Amino acid sequence: MPLDPTPATAGPASADQAPIDPAPTSADPGPGPAAAPPSPPVRFWPVEDLPGLVPDPFLDVLSREEPVTRIKLPYGEGCAWLVTRYEDVRFVTSDPRFSRERVVGRAVTTMRPAPVASQTAGLQYIDPPRHTRLRRVVARAFTGRSMRRLRPLAERRAADLLDGMARAGAPADLMEHLHGPFPIAVLRDFLGVEEKDWHRWATTGEALLSAGAESEERAREAARTTRARITELLERRREEPRDDLAGVLARAAAAGEITDDEAVSLAIAVQVSGGHAVRNNSGSMMYALLTHPGHLDRLRREPELLPRAVEELFRYVPHRNGVGIPRVATEDVRVGGRLIRAGDVVYNAYLAANRDPAVFPDPDTLDFDRVNLAHVAFGYGPHHCLAAVMARMEAEVMIDAVLTRFPGIRLAVPPEEVEFQRQGLIRGPRTLPVTW
Repeated sequence: MPLDPTPATAGPASADQAPIDPAPTSADPGPGPAAAPPSPPVRFWPVEDLPGLVPDPFLDVLSREEPVTRIKLPYGEGCAWLVTRYEDVRFVTSDPRFSRERVVGRAVTTMRPAPVASQTAGLQYIDPPRHTRLRRVVARAFTGRSMRRLRPLAERRAADLLDGMARAGAPADLMEHLHGPFPIAVLRDFLGVEEKDWHRWATTGEALLSAGAESEERAREAARTTRARITELLERRREEPRDDLAGVLARAAAAGEITDDEAVSLAIAVQVSGGHAVRNNSGSMMYALLTHPGHLDRLRREPELLPRAVEELFRYVPHRNGVGIPRVATEDVRVGGRLIRAGDVVYNAYLAANRDPAVFPDPDTLDFDRVNLAHVAFGYGPHHCLAAVMARMEAEVMIDAVLTRFPGIRLAVPPEEVEFQRQGLIRGPRTLPVTW
């Protein structure tokens, strides 16, 4: 699943610091009447920790009452627009008049005080045509052929890990035995890191994605360490070419298609989203299944349903807190009846879009027979997550392995006693006690 880390800004904000509306402008290239309604009031969004898989009530309220509104987040300056409805989210994420590149170097309202990834080289903070050039390089590693090569390795990794859990005996922590080590092992195979070296890399995803002012220095140190390790790996691939992600990036840098700094930043983006994010999101999926025993039983009886079930789980699970990377309007554009002016900051709420009742009837219900599976859990438009194909494969492998190895698996504690991550960008269980 895709990660959209938010950019760094200065000090914490408070709810009573909302800026005054800018003067109205008549420019509006979008459809609709020339006069725009007054801008809505700014709402402060603290983005607090939520229990289990509970959707953020702030997003629920906005989706019903003010689907295109203005918000202020805990850090940074000014305010931003927040778009919550499915069609509006797809419009903003695919229209070239909304730029991620314009965010670089600009202080905006945000969720965290420190950046997660480089704003100067990676895919996250650039626009076409440069974005298209870098994405084309990374896409060479996410092919059907590479996934077919990777899947048998992933299946063996999952089987070995669950064998270890069986030997440890019930009850056991599924996060410790499967959801933690599995995505790291798959990512190691995909990136090309030797198994003996991976223990040095395993903790950096957590630090890179930690939120809160007290974590700023830890996040910066993790970013420095990660860049150094990936630089070392890419240098090794120039001497020892292989058909893994590091090999793809090293060849592209040697050919002058991308810079060395771009190669490093691209590898960091894959590491962060492919390790920490998959760990938490897959753990949330399994928690959803364990708390819906009828759905779990159906997957045992109808294993061919698994790909559809995984798509519905991606839609259903709230995989992150708050919002990700914003965009900046380069022109005046009308969205959902609101006039967004040139220079305004815009956030998209993918989680709210995935629960838009106009697109997904009865959205709070986990429904494996849902007709529409076109969720936006991996984003939309030019920045749609390239690693989606790998995340889908990993989810299918993990769920299938668990149901095959432990057909009687169930939670070992009441659902409300399962502890979830706190003060992080990515939601997911810290522990998942199970028995069988």
